[in-house]
Amino acid sequence: MAEYSYLVLYLPRGTSRDAARRILTDHAEYGSWELSRMRLYPDGSRKATLRRMIIRQARAQLGIRSAMGEEGLWTEQRGPWMGQRRLGPGRDG
Repeated sequence: MAEYSYLVLYLPRGTSRDAARRILTDHAEYGSWELSRMRLYPDGSRKATLRRMIIRQARAQLGIRSAMGEEGLWTEQRGPWMGQRRLGPGRDG
């Protein structure tokens, strides 16, 4: 299931529709927010709830990683040789 972070904006009653649209467009364009809910109150003020998806980065595995799959293919190995990378066939090197 997706996780979202939320941002609530209160726009006072003197804010025009065009100004509110520009504010929401700027948040969407530069902050990757999307409009989740907009509420217009009887006095003319607005409450906008924006959301954006939280993207979690998977943890990287340390050690030997297979570049192309299973045994017999090339693997990338990292070792104590100052962070240099070398490629060798299979796991036996």
